[in-house]
Amino acid sequence: MGNCQAAEAATVVVQHPGGKVERLYWSTSAAEVMRNNPGHYVALVTLRVVESDGSGGKQVRLTRVKLLKPKDTLLLGQVYRLITSEEVTKALRERKQEKLKKLDRPDYIPKSATVNNKERGTDSENSDQEESFGQRSSSSGTQRSRQNWRPSLQSIDEVGT
Repeated sequence: MGNCQAAEAATVVVQHPGGKVERLYWSTSAAEVMRNNPGHYVALVTLRVVESDGSGGKQVRLTRVKLLKPKDTLLLGQVYRLITSEEVTKALRERKQEKLKKLDRPDYIPKSATVNNKERGTDSENSDQEESFGQRSSSSGTQRSRQNWRPSLQSIDEVGT
């Protein structure tokens, strides 16, 4: 009788959009849940508590929803939510618009550029290094760092013996 709460923790909780809560007592795949609920995606719900920047010491609770792939397994003890396909497309459209707005801002600096500047050092150090090696800086330096390195091999003539 004292272990009733242990049985509750060992369930997969699936929250439906209408407020219905479904409890599964075994691990199952997201594809199976989606098959039983057509037109819905399965999402993992995580709750994060973040301290606000102000000096008031307030905490902000953020709910993060991560869409699962059909091959993913729903684990015991986790809470999942069914999300309609319309909500998913709406959220993806909004996310894309936010990214485009960020890129259009003139004061926007991508994270990769700030990381590259920190790794390289200050601008004066960079100019000193470039002068000593006779290299020129290019505007596509950040693009070049994302590409994989490929060796450039020149052919060698073999002498027959």
